Amino acid sequence: MTTSFGRKLIRIKPADEAPAHGDGADDKSLERTLGVFSLAMIGVGATIGTGIFFTMAEAVPKAGPSVILSFLIAAVTAGLTALCYAELSFRIPASGSSYSFAYASLGEFAAFSMAACLLLEYGLAASATAIGWSDYLNNFLTNAFGWQVPASLHSPMLVAGANGPELHSGQFNLPPVILVVLCVGLLIKGTTESAAVNTTMVLIKLAILLFFAAIAFSGFDAKNLHPFFNPDNSKGLGGMAGVTAAAGTVFFSFIGLDTVATAGAEVRNPRRSVPVAILSALAIVTLFYLLVAVAAIGAQPAGKFQGQEAGLAVILQEVTGKTWPALVLSAGAVISVFSVTLVTIYGQTRILYTISRDGLIPKIFHRVNPRTRTPIANTLIVGTGVAIVAGLVDSNFLWDMVSMGTLTAFIVVSVAVPVMRRNDRNKPAPAAGFRVPFGPYVVPVLSVASCLFIMKDLSTLTFRIFFLWMAAALVVYFVHGVRHSTLNTTLPK
Repeated sequence: MTTSFGRKLIRIKPADEAPAHGDGADDKSLERTLGVFSLAMIGVGATIGTGIFFTMAEAVPKAGPSVILSFLIAAVTAGLTALCYAELSFRIPASGSSYSFAYASLGEFAAFSMAACLLLEYGLAASATAIGWSDYLNNFLTNAFGWQVPASLHSPMLVAGANGPELHSGQFNLPPVILVVLCVGLLIKGTTESAAVNTTMVLIKLAILLFFAAIAFSGFDAKNLHPFFNPDNSKGLGGMAGVTAAAGTVFFSFIGLDTVATAGAEVRNPRRSVPVAILSALAIVTLFYLLVAVAAIGAQPAGKFQGQEAGLAVILQEVTGKTWPALVLSAGAVISVFSVTLVTIYGQTRILYTISRDGLIPKIFHRVNPRTRTPIANTLIVGTGVAIVAGLVDSNFLWDMVSMGTLTAFIVVSVAVPVMRRNDRNKPAPAAGFRVPFGPYVVPVLSVASCLFIMKDLSTLTFRIFFLWMAAALVVYFVHGVRHSTLNTTLPK
């Protein structure tokens, strides 16, 4: 009996079964409508905006001007992992992303553990970006109309105080909740419509960031880059320690690479489109992150980033001495950051859909409306959870938690590459497609090492919350998942 239970934990879902879940053969299948461009824009939409629009106020106080290196370290790490994602998405063209990759290589227990990381990652990312969106909304309303949302309706109940968490009753952050409701309504309507809206918003976002860089560089002062590293080591963030700590804070913004792979069941030619979209999104994201980070650091002393809301808009106002550039940027952020929240909520619903199809969580999460071909109940449940967190919790609690989930997902994806190669060694050579260069070990090992290097400087509180979340998730697996898994009937006992 013990042996049988142990086998259940490591049972593998055959990779060649993965595409069947999105072929449109029944009313529970998602519709394949996405191409390379729309898919790449989903990746860019989920990535650009979070790290640049919001987290500079969190990252710069840790690293100082060397936050530029933090973005570079995060980009290199994400690039190594992107190569692994590209190969696995060719081999396993299914929705679910890291979860599906783990299920086809490392086994069911590892896959469910990975699913728990992804749910934490996507849910908190959606809440955090919605909170940041409200800051730019207030900046826009102030510059355009001289009015802003009252503090009691623009402040969370759980706040990060100087001495730890503080509970402020009578406060509720309403704007991010409104944003989440709008995103949920659009996602319920249909994937094609959501992708079209997302692409438009991404193009607006890129134009706005180019607009910011052009103006910010006009106020560039090399003195703002000195001292380059954080000289204050009172919190253990002096020198390179601050760089890696900031890299951990901004790393969650590379969640977009994972989001591309979550859409595998809705892509017309996933074996080709997903790898191309992942690598294209990474190139665009890295270019814009470094461009804007250098412009922002050069235009404003590092000390001013601490606690700064709507930071990029404030920089433009200080550089020009006028409000209209800040007004334009805030308006662009209000519009474009909508796409970040939209795509992260989308990613979470598709992961839940895939886990439910595998029987590891209740069936309600993979019920698809026959008219809209979208998982409506799933989307409503996710939207409710995201809205509650966004309305009640300070975003300072969320950034590092999202990075923790992202780094863990990237580690599992990297490990899955050599395992998949080993499992497939006796099978016919696959059709032409992307393969990680330099063999199955060099890039994956470098990717894992880079993720661990960044992860080591995340806060103790982050690790504690992460382990509590994982413990709760594993209770769900052992109480429900292991008994209801579809592999109980599809694989020999």
